[in-house]
Amino acid sequence: MSVPRAPLWMVCAALLCVSPFFAAPRATAEYADVVINRAAEAAGMRPVIFPHWFHRIRFRCKVCHAELGFKMRAGANQIKMTDIIDGRFCGACHDGETAWSVENCDLCHSGKAGLPPGIFGGHETLGPGRW
Repeated sequence: MSVPRAPLWMVCAALLCVSPFFAAPRATAEYADVVINRAAEAAGMRPVIFPHWFHRIRFRCKVCHAELGFKMRAGANQIKMTDIIDGRFCGACHDGETAWSVENCDLCHSGKAGLPPGIFGGHETLGPGRW
């Protein structure tokens, strides 16, 4: 006695329906650039381009998101220059010893005017030079 087989089109359709559940999720922010412009332009500064990819390849997520207090969602942090100067957020490392200090404004405030806040790029990002 032979076992009935499903038509080839049914097998292909079933695989197409199930395959997205086994695909690795795409990390859009892990190696992207983050534009921070909630208050920058309002204060007369260019938007900040934060190269998340540059930091991510050097540090584990917990360094910034647990130890420094950055929330895990773009736009969820109220970052002010006074915080950075006081050693919070970016200022924990950008203190003039570990990394450059706040006197080098254009190194961070490097975006073109009018850039909306958000995550741009991904694993294929062109990096901060694209701005």
